[in-house]
Amino acid sequence: MRLNDSETGETIAAIATAVAPGEGSVAIVRISGAEAERIGQRLFVAPGQQVWESHRVLYGHVVDPSNSERLDEALLLLMRAPRSFTREDVVELHCHGGLVAVQRVLELVLLAGARRALPGEFSQRAFLNGRLDLTRAEAISEMITARSRRAAQLAMAGLDGGLQQRIADLRERLLDQLAELEARVDFEEDLPPLDGAAVTAELAAVRLELQQLVAEARQGELLRRGLRVAIVGRPNVGKSSLLNLLSQRERAIVTDLPGTTRDLLESELVLDGVPLTLLDTAGIRPTSDRVEQLGIERSRAALAAADAVLLIFDLEAGWTRADEDLRQLVPKGVVLLVAGNKADVACLPVGLVPSGEGVLADVRFSALTGAGRDELVAELLRRCGASCLEGVQVALNTRQRDLAAAAALSLGAALEAAAQQLPWDFWTIDLRAAVRGLGEITGEAVSEAVLDRVFSRFCIGK
Repeated sequence: MRLNDSETGETIAAIATAVAPGEGSVAIVRISGAEAERIGQRLFVAPGQQVWESHRVLYGHVVDPSNSERLDEALLLLMRAPRSFTREDVVELHCHGGLVAVQRVLELVLLAGARRALPGEFSQRAFLNGRLDLTRAEAISEMITARSRRAAQLAMAGLDGGLQQRIADLRERLLDQLAELEARVDFEEDLPPLDGAAVTAELAAVRLELQQLVAEARQGELLRRGLRVAIVGRPNVGKSSLLNLLSQRERAIVTDLPGTTRDLLESELVLDGVPLTLLDTAGIRPTSDRVEQLGIERSRAALAAADAVLLIFDLEAGWTRADEDLRQLVPKGVVLLVAGNKADVACLPVGLVPSGEGVLADVRFSALTGAGRDELVAELLRRCGASCLEGVQVALNTRQRDLAAAAALSLGAALEAAAQQLPWDFWTIDLRAAVRGLGEITGEAVSEAVLDRVFSRFCIGK
């Protein structure tokens, strides 16, 4: 069981940095466990009179003890327990970047007695050994995968303990009320009367804070995951030009010929702090070209998977039956923004479309001049609920949000028991469930299966 690896003294190792051919000047092999120092001493040769002590960097070579071959010139950093990330003995070998040298060094470490670490196993040991609570551990993963500066700031708030402290404070408030209630269950005749109104007021206050956290979790998810936005429209209305305008580089081929985009193009960018994946779709129209048909099929699939759809039409040509057909293809529940292109040549009052069908453009822009770009971005983010994210300081991830929502529901049930004037022990049933749920968020009450599921999402070496 992964939960017991740290307790059995098993030593683990992995490459703790991204590795790619020809990229990265340094690669780190991390070793943690009771045998880490012995393995380091066996494989690392430091010339001269360098002192082997904790938190001191040594210079030398990684050497194969079987034939004395030098594998790499490297630095070694020893961190003896408990002054390390895992609170175990940790050795890091800082090798040259690339593929071959660092892989050979890891192979030697494994031959010397370490086991290859599982994804997130170093962080799991840090949690099990009391170095991190579960919210901080999850924040590490979120920091690594952050796609924007705001997402990284949100992860840093988790690392600093802001989320843990907020949840712990709410849990303590519930524990105080639970203690008062349970005392009355067992010793009511020996204690002064309990102020039930004060208890329910406190439970209601905690429930409101949890509901606010759950609501803010959606905004945090936008910063972490971002939005998938499909750009759709008739052929040659400026979809690819808009993609290039938003990306601020030539991401798609732009010509005057309809049907130029024959496949689904993706572009990753950050707009006002929110990560976006823009999907430039093939123009949807009847065609006998099999390649273009495949692109259109992918466009339809992109519509179904998108968080929002940006429907582009030609202001100069006006709203057509084909534009209306495209609008009807947008699935219900998906945010839709209708944007008119060629505002630089269409002499129309703002918002009006020469269609005669009562259709209004949400925004107008010019893919050629860039006019209206900022307004388009602002309106898109507003409709997706991503326009007011600056005030978000801490945000629950999906696992934490579900637990907080369940705790809020349990408090609602406890308040219902209070409203019905049921005995104290009926209040405590749901109150205990709420306390347990908040404990799972920080890891104070969590199962081995949950830990495995959380840490298995981490990258190897972290």
